[in-house]
Amino acid sequence: MALVVDDKFQHILRVLNTNIDGKNKVMFALTAIKGIGRRFSNIVCKKADVEMNKRAGELTSEEIERIVTVMQNPRQFKIPDYFLNRQKDIRDGKYGQIIANNLEAKLREDLERMRKIRLHRGLRHFWGLRVRGQHTCSTGRKGRTVGVSKKKQ
Repeated sequence: MALVVDDKFQHILRVLNTNIDGKNKVMFALTAIKGIGRRFSNIVCKKADVEMNKRAGELTSEEIERIVTVMQNPRQFKIPDYFLNRQKDIRDGKYGQIIANNLEAKLREDLERMRKIRLHRGLRHFWGLRVRGQHTCSTGRKGRTVGVSKKKQ
């Protein structure tokens, strides 16, 4: 497959502090941004009136702007709450989509809060153990050995 390259074609786009490959289709190119998956990028493209079969490098600056505004304010464009990755925020109780650098900061903040209030989940994160109820006796030994060790004779 060969791409017909215009003079306006951008091989690498910079959107929300993330480099996006211009050769991919718009929907799949947007998934390079942290916090945006295939389903969310699909609905963002539909709400921003961008053609789905277009390549990311063919987007105009106006289309990119529309996409960014939809991603940053999804509830204003009637994207349902169950699509969002931050539901009922612990601090303000709001729904929203957290993307790019904010996602890492919020995750770090959440883990810090859990550790501070001595939540079991927070402590397991702090100790580097499995958090979601998995068995640790025989699996997940990457890094250090957990489980039973034999006595030396």
